[in-house]
Amino acid sequence: MPSNTAPSGAGLAPLPLPQGISEDYIDCTSSCGLNFHVLRAGKSTDPLILFCHGYPELAFSWRKVMPAIAAKGFHCVAMDQRGYGRTTGWDQKPFDEVDLNEYTITNLVRDLVCLVYALGYTSVHCVIGHDFGGVSSAMTALVRPDIFKSTIQMSHPHHAPPTPPSPNKPAKAKLDIQAELAKLDPPRKHYKWYNSTAPAAGHWESPPQGLETYLRGYFHLKSATWSQNKPHPLTEWFAKALEEMPEYYIMRRDDTFPESIARNMEGEDVRASEGWLTPEDLAVYVSEWQRTGFQGALNWYRAQTASTPQSAKDMFLFAGRRIEVPVAFISGKQDWGNFQQPGALEGYEDHGCVAKGCYRGATLIDGAGHWVQQEQPEEVVKAVSGFLDSL
Repeated sequence: MPSNTAPSGAGLAPLPLPQGISEDYIDCTSSCGLNFHVLRAGKSTDPLILFCHGYPELAFSWRKVMPAIAAKGFHCVAMDQRGYGRTTGWDQKPFDEVDLNEYTITNLVRDLVCLVYALGYTSVHCVIGHDFGGVSSAMTALVRPDIFKSTIQMSHPHHAPPTPPSPNKPAKAKLDIQAELAKLDPPRKHYKWYNSTAPAAGHWESPPQGLETYLRGYFHLKSATWSQNKPHPLTEWFAKALEEMPEYYIMRRDDTFPESIARNMEGEDVRASEGWLTPEDLAVYVSEWQRTGFQGALNWYRAQTASTPQSAKDMFLFAGRRIEVPVAFISGKQDWGNFQQPGALEGYEDHGCVAKGCYRGATLIDGAGHWVQQEQPEEVVKAVSGFLDSL
């Protein structure tokens, strides 16, 4: 695996950041073991807003929205999360040796609590998360509402933690979704389970089409640039329903991810997405992933697909808990991520999931797919500003 070295950025070229954003390192090695690489905008005396990225992104993914939010009187901080980018201190052992307890929900929440204190704060005005960062933003607010005073999820709806079996609610037989998907014609598999397998990191790191072409294709296919993204709610968590999603979610069983991307990019104009992801910006992702490799980031999938016993046990800690701070959902209208977990988006209306009066609604932005804060940053700023103004 490539090495995530260079503590405090030694030997690394500065990122090409917009005016108003600076890079910094926040040393949390004595608390959670990480030396966080962060991007900052705004005054450190202003209320704090945290921005949590998803996969395969970085703090860099928030570059287009941070200055505008900071101008509203906030200290905006985006971090490279555990396993990503220029943050150091995470376990770099091989697939079968890494300690996946580093990636349980409780530990990821701990990471952010430690970062908040190291920044000199004891509370966060709002925590905003995209994709896997949406899990971070929802769970921090659910677990520590005294610290995280409001929250926004983007492209990944929150769903309530599971509850342990009880006499009134016995355990349901668990559906083996992988086995059911394999029965389809052609046989399929779920991308989360694929990303949890031993070969996945190698496939991501060495795609036959080259990493730049591969990542361009992946960003393109999950964006509004790809005309075939026409998402809609799915009826249930069942193979025939999930089959309706694109192959970047429900893959062909025998494909690697690079093979799936290459097939779906046939005939596509690879330059079509350059309007929102320039070659220079894509080069940042390519360079960072070439340096760090993908296994650290893919460990998030491994820990959250129940392959880590401790992860499942940890979730029972929060049985019956609901979000009790103001919360909103923002996403692209052309994003299948809104519906990949059937019923999750509707769950915000469930008072067992979100306390009455806390949900401030969903904003689905036309002309954006999964990478909403990069595809339509002005509309994201407008939606985030509206939420912040309502607090």
